[in-house]
Amino acid sequence: MKKIFIDGKAGTTGLRIYERLQGRSDIELLTLSEQDRKDPACRKAMLNAADVAFLCLPDDAARESVSMIENPDTVVIDTSTAHRTNPDWTYGFPELFLNGEHSIASSKRIAVPGCHASGYIALVHPLAAHGIIDKSVNLVCHSITGYSGGGKKMIAQYEDAERDNLLNAPRQYALTQQHKHIPEMVAWTGINAPIFCPIVADFYSGMAVTVGLFASDIKNGATVDDIKNIYRERYNSKIVSFTDTADEDGLYSALGLGGTDRMEVSVFGNDERILLTARYDNLGKGASGAAIECLNIVLGVDKTTGLEL
Repeated sequence: MKKIFIDGKAGTTGLRIYERLQGRSDIELLTLSEQDRKDPACRKAMLNAADVAFLCLPDDAARESVSMIENPDTVVIDTSTAHRTNPDWTYGFPELFLNGEHSIASSKRIAVPGCHASGYIALVHPLAAHGIIDKSVNLVCHSITGYSGGGKKMIAQYEDAERDNLLNAPRQYALTQQHKHIPEMVAWTGINAPIFCPIVADFYSGMAVTVGLFASDIKNGATVDDIKNIYRERYNSKIVSFTDTADEDGLYSALGLGGTDRMEVSVFGNDERILLTARYDNLGKGASGAAIECLNIVLGVDKTTGLEL
C-alpha cells in the first residue's frame, strides 16, 4: 500500500485532495497534527517517508519542501506555480501529449497545471503543434472563474453576509497583465504571451476559458473544421473531450461542468471569427482533480479513480 502525504493540507486545494483520498483503500494517508505541520523537521520526515507527496503550498514553501526530500523514490506532485515551467519537471496534463501518461508514470517530479492555464493551453497547444497558428500570433484570452480559485481569503469575502456590493457583479483582475499563469501559458504553447483577462464571479467553482481567432490567424490553408478535427482526435477521453454541443440554447455557462473533474473543448463562431472554448471546474480539472489524476497514473490504477465525471 502506497503512502501519501499532503504538505499543505489546510489550504483549499490540499483539503480537497485530502477529502478525495480519505475513503480510498489502496493508499495510506500520512498526516501531521496541527502543531507538527508547522515544524520543518516533522514535515521533512513525512516527505521522505511518503511514496507520493502532494505540495499544496505557496511557491517558496513548495521549493523549500522539495529541498527537504532526500528519498530518491519519493514522487512529488506540486500544485503550486513553482515548477510549472521547469524543464526538469513533468507537466501534469496527460491528455495534452501523445505520451503524456507514460511521462507522468515514469516521473518523480510532476507539476499540476494552473486553473486558467489549463484551458488556454488545452486550446492553443494542439493548434501550434500542427502549424495551424503561427508562433508570433497575438491572442486574447478571457477566463471566468468561481471565487474559490482565490483561496480562503476570497472565499470568506464572498460568503460574508455583509460583503461589499461590488462582489455581486463579475470582477476582472490581473489588470497589469502580470498574472502568474502567463509564463506557463507561454512555456507550454510556444506562443507570444496573450492579453489575458481573468474574471472572478459570484459562484463557488466552475470555469470557462475563451480564446478568439480571426480567419487571418489560421495558417496553411486550414479551416474551422480542421481545428475541430484536431481537437476531436486529441481529446477523446472520459476526462477531456471535444464536443460540438457545449452551449445551452446559445448561452455558455461557466457552471456547466461545476463539481466535476471533466473538461469540454469546443469551437464556436463562424468562418471569420472563431471562438475556442474550454469549460471545466477550477477545483476539478483545474486543481485537485488534475492532481488526483496524476496520482492515479503514478500508482498505475485507472486514471479516473476517485474522480467525478
